Amino acid sequence: MAHASQRLPAVAGRFYPADPHSLHAQIAGFLSAAMPAELVDAPKAMIVPHAGYIYSGAVAASAYAELVERREVIRRVLILCPTHRVAIRGMALPAAQSFITPLGAVAVDRDAWLRAREMPGVIVDDRPHADEHAIEVQLPFLQSTLNHFQILPVAVGEVDAHRVAALLESLWGGPETLIVISSDLSHYHPYRQAQWRDKATIAQIRQLDATLNGDQACGAGAINGLLLAACRHRLTPHLLDLRNSGDTAGDRERVVGYASISFSETLDHAHH
Repeated sequence: MAHASQRLPAVAGRFYPADPHSLHAQIAGFLSAAMPAELVDAPKAMIVPHAGYIYSGAVAASAYAELVERREVIRRVLILCPTHRVAIRGMALPAAQSFITPLGAVAVDRDAWLRAREMPGVIVDDRPHADEHAIEVQLPFLQSTLNHFQILPVAVGEVDAHRVAALLESLWGGPETLIVISSDLSHYHPYRQAQWRDKATIAQIRQLDATLNGDQACGAGAINGLLLAACRHRLTPHLLDLRNSGDTAGDRERVVGYASISFSETLDHAHH
Protein backbone atom coordinates (compact mmCIF):
# COMPACT_ATOMS: atom_id res chain seq x y z
CA MET A 1 0.00 0.00 0.00
CA ALA A 2 1.17 3.52 -0.80
CA HIS A 3 2.51 5.51 2.12
CA ALA A 4 -0.51 7.59 3.08
CA SER A 5 1.46 10.41 4.72
CA GLN A 6 1.93 11.97 1.24
CA ARG A 7 -0.85 13.23 -0.98
CA LEU A 8 0.27 12.55 -4.56
CA PRO A 9 -0.61 14.73 -7.56
CA ALA A 10 -3.97 13.89 -9.15
CA VAL A 11 -3.98 16.27 -12.14
CA ALA A 12 -0.31 16.70 -13.15
CA GLY A 13 -0.10 16.32 -16.90
CA ARG A 14 -3.74 17.37 -17.30
CA PHE A 15 -4.31 20.69 -15.52
CA TYR A 16 -0.64 21.65 -15.69
CA PRO A 17 2.61 20.13 -17.03
CA ALA A 18 3.89 17.05 -15.20
CA ASP A 19 7.47 17.85 -16.22
CA PRO A 20 9.09 20.14 -13.61
CA HIS A 21 11.02 22.17 -16.20
CA SER A 22 7.96 22.79 -18.38
CA LEU A 23 5.89 23.59 -15.30
CA HIS A 24 8.46 26.01 -13.94
CA ALA A 25 8.77 27.70 -17.35
CA GLN A 26 5.00 28.03 -17.79
CA ILE A 27 4.53 29.60 -14.35
CA ALA A 28 7.51 31.93 -14.84
CA GLY A 29 5.88 33.04 -18.10
CA PHE A 30 2.54 33.70 -16.41
CA LEU A 31 4.18 35.63 -13.57
CA SER A 32 6.33 37.81 -15.81
CA ALA A 33 3.33 38.63 -18.04
CA ALA A 34 1.01 39.35 -15.10
CA MET A 35 -0.43 42.85 -15.10
CA PRO A 36 -2.46 43.21 -11.90
CA ALA A 37 -5.02 46.03 -12.13
CA GLU A 38 -3.52 47.57 -9.00
CA LEU A 39 -0.61 46.99 -6.68
CA VAL A 40 -1.67 45.58 -3.34
CA ASP A 41 0.75 46.36 -0.57
CA ALA A 42 0.45 43.39 1.78
CA PRO A 43 -2.12 40.84 0.64
CA LYS A 44 -3.65 39.00 3.61
CA ALA A 45 -6.04 36.90 1.53
CA MET A 46 -6.64 36.08 -2.13
CA ILE A 47 -9.37 34.52 -4.20
CA VAL A 48 -7.85 32.75 -7.22
CA PRO A 49 -9.23 30.44 -9.93
CA HIS A 50 -8.43 26.73 -10.24
CA ALA A 51 -8.94 25.57 -13.81
CA GLY A 52 -6.29 24.10 -16.09
CA TYR A 53 -3.43 26.57 -16.49
CA ILE A 54 -4.17 27.30 -20.15
CA TYR A 55 -7.59 28.54 -19.02
CA SER A 56 -6.96 30.34 -15.74
CA GLY A 57 -3.21 30.35 -15.05
CA ALA A 58 -2.75 33.89 -16.36
CA VAL A 59 -5.57 35.16 -14.12
CA ALA A 60 -4.20 33.39 -11.04
CA ALA A 61 -0.74 34.80 -11.77
CA SER A 62 -2.00 38.38 -11.31
CA ALA A 63 -2.52 37.56 -7.61
CA TYR A 64 0.55 35.35 -7.15
CA ALA A 65 2.84 37.96 -8.73
CA GLU A 66 2.09 40.19 -5.72
CA LEU A 67 3.50 37.58 -3.32
CA VAL A 68 7.03 37.74 -4.72
CA GLU A 69 7.81 40.83 -2.63
CA ARG A 70 6.71 38.87 0.44
CA ARG A 71 8.50 35.63 -0.33
CA GLU A 72 10.51 35.78 2.91
CA VAL A 73 7.58 36.91 5.08
CA ILE A 74 4.82 34.41 4.33
CA ARG A 75 5.40 31.10 6.12
CA ARG A 76 1.95 29.60 6.35
CA VAL A 77 -0.78 29.42 3.72
CA LEU A 78 -4.33 28.38 4.55
CA ILE A 79 -5.85 27.05 1.31
CA LEU A 80 -9.61 26.55 1.19
CA CYS A 81 -11.37 24.94 -1.75
CA PRO A 82 -14.74 23.48 -2.72
CA THR A 83 -15.04 19.74 -3.30
CA HIS A 84 -15.58 18.75 -6.92
CA ARG A 85 -15.69 14.95 -6.58
CA VAL A 86 -16.61 14.00 -3.03
CA ALA A 87 -19.58 15.64 -1.29
CA ILE A 88 -18.91 16.30 2.39
CA ARG A 89 -20.57 17.92 5.36
CA GLY A 90 -18.33 20.39 7.16
CA MET A 91 -14.65 21.01 6.36
CA ALA A 92 -12.13 18.25 5.73
CA LEU A 93 -8.46 18.33 6.66
CA PRO A 94 -6.24 15.69 5.05
CA ALA A 95 -4.51 13.10 7.22
CA ALA A 96 -1.60 13.36 4.75
CA GLN A 97 1.37 15.31 6.10
CA SER A 98 2.60 16.64 2.77
CA PHE A 99 1.32 17.40 -0.73
CA ILE A 100 3.56 16.44 -3.65
CA THR A 101 3.81 18.38 -6.94
CA PRO A 102 6.32 18.08 -9.79
CA LEU A 103 8.20 20.95 -8.08
CA GLY A 104 8.60 19.02 -4.81
CA ALA A 105 6.83 18.43 -1.50
CA VAL A 106 4.84 20.98 0.47
CA ALA A 107 4.47 20.18 4.17
CA VAL A 108 1.19 20.48 6.03
CA ASP A 109 1.56 22.85 8.99
CA ARG A 110 1.18 20.54 11.98
CA ASP A 111 0.35 23.23 14.57
CA ALA A 112 -2.31 24.74 12.33
CA TRP A 113 -3.66 21.26 11.58
CA LEU A 114 -3.97 20.41 15.28
CA ARG A 115 -5.71 23.70 16.02
CA ALA A 116 -8.06 23.41 13.05
CA ARG A 117 -9.01 19.85 13.98
CA GLU A 118 -10.54 21.14 17.25
CA MET A 119 -12.84 23.59 15.46
CA PRO A 120 -16.56 22.85 15.06
CA GLY A 121 -17.45 21.32 11.70
CA VAL A 122 -13.93 20.06 10.97
CA ILE A 123 -13.25 16.41 10.09
CA VAL A 124 -10.09 14.57 9.04
CA ASP A 125 -10.54 12.72 5.75
CA ASP A 126 -8.11 12.14 2.87
CA ARG A 127 -10.85 11.13 0.43
CA PRO A 128 -12.11 14.60 -0.53
CA HIS A 129 -8.48 15.62 -1.12
CA ALA A 130 -7.27 12.60 -3.08
CA ASP A 131 -8.61 13.57 -6.52
CA GLU A 132 -9.34 17.25 -5.87
CA HIS A 133 -7.62 19.69 -8.25
CA ALA A 134 -8.61 22.99 -6.61
CA ILE A 135 -5.82 23.02 -4.01
CA GLU A 136 -3.29 21.10 -6.08
CA VAL A 137 -3.20 23.67 -8.90
CA GLN A 138 -2.34 26.46 -6.42
CA LEU A 139 0.72 24.72 -5.03
CA PRO A 140 3.15 25.16 -7.97
CA PHE A 141 2.32 28.90 -7.96
CA LEU A 142 3.10 29.10 -4.24
CA GLN A 143 6.27 27.04 -4.73
CA SER A 144 7.33 29.50 -7.42
CA THR A 145 6.65 32.68 -5.42
CA LEU A 146 7.39 31.85 -1.75
CA ASN A 147 10.53 30.53 -0.08
CA HIS A 148 9.78 28.55 3.08
CA PHE A 149 6.13 27.89 3.69
CA GLN A 150 3.76 25.22 4.95
CA ILE A 151 0.09 24.79 4.10
CA LEU A 152 -3.19 24.01 5.78
CA PRO A 153 -5.38 22.47 3.04
CA VAL A 154 -9.11 22.61 3.83
CA ALA A 155 -11.83 21.12 1.62
CA VAL A 156 -15.04 23.02 2.30
CA GLY A 157 -18.32 21.14 1.90
CA GLU A 158 -21.82 21.87 3.21
CA VAL A 159 -21.03 24.16 6.12
CA ASP A 160 -22.23 27.39 7.66
CA ALA A 161 -20.10 30.36 6.58
CA HIS A 162 -19.67 31.37 10.24
CA ARG A 163 -17.81 28.11 10.89
CA VAL A 164 -15.48 28.84 7.98
CA ALA A 165 -14.92 32.35 9.37
CA ALA A 166 -14.23 30.90 12.84
CA LEU A 167 -11.59 28.57 11.38
CA LEU A 168 -9.92 31.50 9.59
CA GLU A 169 -10.08 33.61 12.76
CA SER A 170 -8.43 30.91 14.85
CA LEU A 171 -5.47 30.77 12.44
CA TRP A 172 -5.45 34.42 11.33
CA GLY A 173 -1.93 35.10 12.61
CA GLY A 174 0.06 38.06 11.31
CA PRO A 175 1.89 38.88 8.05
CA GLU A 176 3.36 35.35 8.07
CA THR A 177 -0.09 33.85 7.35
CA LEU A 178 -1.75 34.09 3.94
CA ILE A 179 -5.28 32.90 3.14
CA VAL A 180 -5.95 31.51 -0.34
CA ILE A 181 -9.51 30.76 -1.45
CA SER A 182 -9.59 28.60 -4.58
CA SER A 183 -12.74 29.32 -6.62
CA ASP A 184 -13.99 29.85 -10.13
CA LEU A 185 -17.00 32.09 -10.83
CA SER A 186 -20.02 31.33 -13.05
CA HIS A 187 -20.06 28.06 -15.00
CA TYR A 188 -21.22 27.30 -18.54
CA HIS A 189 -23.12 30.42 -19.55
CA PRO A 190 -22.68 32.16 -22.92
CA TYR A 191 -19.84 34.70 -22.94
CA ARG A 192 -21.78 37.98 -22.50
CA GLN A 193 -24.15 36.55 -19.91
CA ALA A 194 -21.19 35.20 -17.94
CA GLN A 195 -19.47 38.60 -18.00
CA TRP A 196 -22.63 40.25 -16.65
CA ARG A 197 -23.11 37.61 -13.92
CA ASP A 198 -19.47 37.70 -12.84
CA LYS A 199 -19.41 41.50 -12.64
CA ALA A 200 -22.42 41.32 -10.30
CA THR A 201 -20.64 38.71 -8.16
CA ILE A 202 -17.51 40.88 -7.97
CA ALA A 203 -19.64 43.85 -6.89
CA GLN A 204 -21.03 41.72 -4.06
CA ILE A 205 -17.54 40.61 -2.99
CA ARG A 206 -16.38 44.25 -3.02
CA GLN A 207 -19.21 45.01 -0.56
CA LEU A 208 -18.00 42.09 1.63
CA ASP A 209 -21.53 40.71 1.22
CA ALA A 210 -21.26 37.12 2.48
CA THR A 211 -24.35 35.73 0.74
CA LEU A 212 -22.81 34.24 -2.41
CA ASN A 213 -24.34 31.03 -3.72
CA GLY A 214 -22.87 28.10 -5.64
CA ASP A 215 -24.13 29.39 -8.99
CA GLN A 216 -22.07 32.55 -8.56
CA ALA A 217 -18.85 30.82 -7.47
CA CYS A 218 -18.09 27.15 -6.87
CA GLY A 219 -16.10 28.13 -3.78
CA ALA A 220 -18.99 30.24 -2.42
CA GLY A 221 -18.89 28.58 1.03
CA ALA A 222 -15.21 29.40 1.51
CA ILE A 223 -15.57 32.89 0.01
CA ASN A 224 -18.49 33.73 2.33
CA GLY A 225 -16.42 32.64 5.32
CA LEU A 226 -13.56 34.86 4.16
CA LEU A 227 -15.92 37.82 3.61
CA LEU A 228 -17.29 37.51 7.17
CA ALA A 229 -13.73 37.50 8.55
CA ALA A 230 -12.69 40.29 6.14
CA CYS A 231 -15.51 42.43 7.49
CA ARG A 232 -14.33 41.93 11.04
CA HIS A 233 -10.70 42.67 10.17
CA ARG A 234 -11.63 45.54 7.85
CA LEU A 235 -9.83 44.11 4.86
CA THR A 236 -10.10 45.95 1.54
CA PRO A 237 -10.76 43.86 -1.60
CA HIS A 238 -8.89 44.71 -4.82
CA LEU A 239 -9.90 43.22 -8.17
CA LEU A 240 -6.68 42.27 -9.98
CA ASP A 241 -8.07 40.42 -12.98
CA LEU A 242 -11.46 39.24 -14.25
CA ARG A 243 -11.76 37.11 -17.37
CA ASN A 244 -13.35 33.90 -18.53
CA SER A 245 -12.38 30.87 -20.56
CA GLY A 246 -13.75 32.61 -23.69
CA ASP A 247 -10.97 35.18 -23.22
CA THR A 248 -8.20 32.64 -22.64
CA ALA A 249 -8.45 29.26 -24.30
CA GLY A 250 -12.07 28.23 -24.80
CA ASP A 251 -15.05 28.85 -27.06
CA ARG A 252 -17.62 31.48 -26.13
CA GLU A 253 -20.77 29.33 -26.00
CA ARG A 254 -20.23 27.90 -22.50
CA VAL A 255 -17.62 29.69 -20.47
CA VAL A 256 -16.26 29.58 -16.91
CA GLY A 257 -15.49 32.83 -15.10
CA TYR A 258 -12.18 33.51 -13.34
CA ALA A 259 -11.16 36.32 -11.00
CA SER A 260 -8.16 37.20 -8.90
CA ILE A 261 -9.05 39.31 -5.90
CA SER A 262 -6.61 40.38 -3.23
CA PHE A 263 -7.58 41.55 0.26
CA SER A 264 -5.28 43.96 2.07
CA GLU A 265 -5.13 45.01 5.70
CA THR A 266 -3.99 48.51 4.83
CA LEU A 267 -7.06 50.75 4.62
CA ASP A 268 -6.77 52.79 1.48
CA HIS A 269 -9.24 55.67 1.61
CA ALA A 270 -8.20 57.05 -1.75
CA HIS A 271 -10.21 54.33 -3.52
CA HIS A 272 -13.44 54.83 -1.59
